[in-house]
Amino acid sequence: MRKGLLILSVLALAYSCKMGKNYRGVEVEYPEKFRFEDTTAAMIIDTVNVDTLAVDSLYDLDWYALFNDPTLDTLVSNALRYNYDLLAATENVIQAQYNIGVQRSQMLPGVGVQAGVSRGNFQVLQLPEPQTVFSGFGQVSWELDFWGKYRRLTEAAKADYLASTEGYRASQIELIATVATLYFQLLEYEALLDISKSTLALRDSMVYIIGARFEKGYIPEIDLNQAQVQRAIAAGSIPIWERSIAYTEHQISVLTGVLPQNIETGTPLSKMDSTIAIPMGLPSDLLKRRPDILVAEQNLISQNALAGAAQANRLPNISLTGLFGVASNDLSSITSDNVVWSIGGSLLGPVFNWNRYKRLADIEKSKTNQALFVYERTVLTAFQEVEDVLAEIASLKEEMIARKEHVVAALNAQTLSQERYNQGVTSYLEYLESQRQAFQAQQNYVGTKQQLLSSHARLYKALGGGWKIE
Repeated sequence: MRKGLLILSVLALAYSCKMGKNYRGVEVEYPEKFRFEDTTAAMIIDTVNVDTLAVDSLYDLDWYALFNDPTLDTLVSNALRYNYDLLAATENVIQAQYNIGVQRSQMLPGVGVQAGVSRGNFQVLQLPEPQTVFSGFGQVSWELDFWGKYRRLTEAAKADYLASTEGYRASQIELIATVATLYFQLLEYEALLDISKSTLALRDSMVYIIGARFEKGYIPEIDLNQAQVQRAIAAGSIPIWERSIAYTEHQISVLTGVLPQNIETGTPLSKMDSTIAIPMGLPSDLLKRRPDILVAEQNLISQNALAGAAQANRLPNISLTGLFGVASNDLSSITSDNVVWSIGGSLLGPVFNWNRYKRLADIEKSKTNQALFVYERTVLTAFQEVEDVLAEIASLKEEMIARKEHVVAALNAQTLSQERYNQGVTSYLEYLESQRQAFQAQQNYVGTKQQLLSSHARLYKALGGGWKIE
C-alpha cells in the first residue's frame, strides 16, 4: 500500500512540474475608437490572451449579402466550397490536429512485442556448448515527463493547431474579399464597355453627319479628321474593356474551382448600393477577430512552450522499462513455465557538453522574443490597415459626390456644345472638348464607385471578417 502511494506521489510530483514560463498574455496598446470614427481618441493598455477570448469568428462570412446580388452570393459560396487553396488550407488544420495526438502519445507508456531466435556459446556468459534460444516477450517503456518537456511540446502542438485554424479562417476571409473585389472590377469593366459603346455610337453618327457636311463644302476637312479621331478613340477602348472582362472572368472562375468561362453578372454597377452603413465595434474587437493577430499570438504561445521544452532538455531523463515473456532452448517446449521478466529504471542526463543544451535553450528564448516582436508588429499593422481603409472610404464617398456632379455637368455641356455647333455659334473644337470631358467624367465616376465598393471588401478583410450587422 505504501509503495503504491509512493509511486502515485512521485507521478503527481512529476506531472506538476514544468520547465519554462506559462504564457500569460501580452500587453497591447490600442485606441478607444478608430481615428476616423472619433478624432479625440484615448489610448488604452490591456492584456490580451486568446485563451480567455470568446470569439464568434465566422458570423460575418456572409457580409457580401449586403449588396443584394445573387450572382455575387453564388460566386462566393462556390469559392468557399471548391477553391483549391482553401482545400489545401483545410489539410493544414487536419495535419496540426494529428500532431497533437503524436505529441500526447509521447507522455504515455510505449508497448511493443519482440520475438527472436539466436544460437551461440555466449548468452550473457560463455557456455560450454553452443545453444539455440527461442524467445518471445512484450516490452513496456515509459519516459516520465518529470520536467514537463512533452507537456510543453503538446502545448506547442495545440497552439500550432489553433494557428492553423485561424490560418484557414484567414484564407476564407482573403478569398471572400478577393472574389468580391474582382466581381466589382468586372462590373466596372462592363460599365466602361457600355460607356465606350454608347460613346462610339454617338461619335459614329457625328462622323456620318460631319462627313456629309464636308462633302457639300460646309465645313473644312479638319473637322472631319477630328471627328474620325474621336471615333477611333472610342472604338479602340472597346477591345480594351472586352479583354479586361475576359481576364477578370478567368480569375474568378479559377477562384471558384472551375475552368475559365463566361460569368453572367447580376446587379449592374450603376445600381449597386455604395451607401453602406458601417456599425463598427470597439478597436479591441480587432485583437479578437483578426486571424493574423490570432495566428501571431498562437505562434508566440507555441514558441514559449518550445522554450520550456528546451530548458527541460538540460535536465536528466527518467525512464522505466519492463519486460515479460518466455524463453527456451527448444521452440516446441516454450510454455508458461519458461517465463522471464525484467523491471528496471534509468536516468540519462547531460554532464559536460560545452554548454550545447544551454545555447539551444537560449536560442529558443531568443525565438520567443522574436515571436513577441512579430505579434506586436502584426497588431500595429492591423490597426494601420483598418485606419487606412476607413480613411479611404470616407474620402471616396466625398469623391463620389464630386464625380457625380462632374458627370451631370459634362453631359449637359456636351449637349449644349452640340447644339451650338449645329447652329454655327461655336467651333468644332469646343464640341470635341466637351465630348472628351463627358467621356472621361463617366469613366472616372465608374472607377471611383468601383474603388468605393472594393474598399468595403478591404475593410471586411482588415476587420478580420467584417462588422456586426444588427
